[in-house]
Amino acid sequence: MMEACFWDHKGVIHIEYIPKSTTITTDAYCDTLMRLRNTIKSKRPGLLKRGVILIRDTATPHSANIT
Repeated sequence: MMEACFWDHKGVIHIEYIPKSTTITTDAYCDTLMRLRNTIKSKRPGLLKRGVILIRDTATPHSANIT
């Protein structure tokens, strides 16, 4: 199992557990980012208005234009 964890200076915002042998496609990553956005809206109101910076690697799903 793999864990995707997103946090800011206040702590963890969102965690997802990805089953073993799951391929992280562009669509799957975009779905994760949408769930992250919804979690940010509920846990950190106003954060999206200031802008969000994500630091991520350059894996193919992460660097696709749609992402």
